[in-house]
Amino acid sequence: MAEAVFDMIELHAAHGYLINEFLSSLSNERDDVYGGSRDRRFRFLEELLIEIRKVWKKPLFVRISATEYALKGNRIDDYVYYAKKMKELDVDLIDCSSGSVIRTPIPVYPGYQVPLAEAIRREAGIPTGAVGIITSGLQAEEILQSKRADLIFLARELLRDPYWSRTAACEINAAVKARNNIVGLGMDIQ
Repeated sequence: MAEAVFDMIELHAAHGYLINEFLSSLSNERDDVYGGSRDRRFRFLEELLIEIRKVWKKPLFVRISATEYALKGNRIDDYVYYAKKMKELDVDLIDCSSGSVIRTPIPVYPGYQVPLAEAIRREAGIPTGAVGIITSGLQAEEILQSKRADLIFLARELLRDPYWSRTAACEINAAVKARNNIVGLGMDIQ
């Protein structure tokens, strides 16, 4: 892992994948050291982070489902607790998504997951990334300038507009440098 030619890695602990199944009280029905209380459900992720940090000295992000939208599922206060523990384990940033290991209605609107990133950032004292229908440069800039998150993650919007960075920069009147027909934000691209 240490020889990987990456600047950072992100551990996916959200959206019903394996780590999320351990964290979730909806799916984790174990009665051993990996199930039951919040601390025991966190143990699997904790052990992974300890082992990763033995070989990975660069930035480490963890993606979480910061609320499960289900009556007996994890809520934001559970993930604030987990985020504090991840900060102690030298995680650099929490990527705050949401969702569950079960199907449940999710109230979706522009920026609907930003309050989750904001709460974890404020209450756990760790940098966060915001996701969830962030579609414009103005919206992204407002989130960053108001210190609701430290980073904006995009997916679908980049599929819709592969030049979204340029579009967003123009929208907020940021300087854009172009070289060799490649456009970057304040970067000198070879």
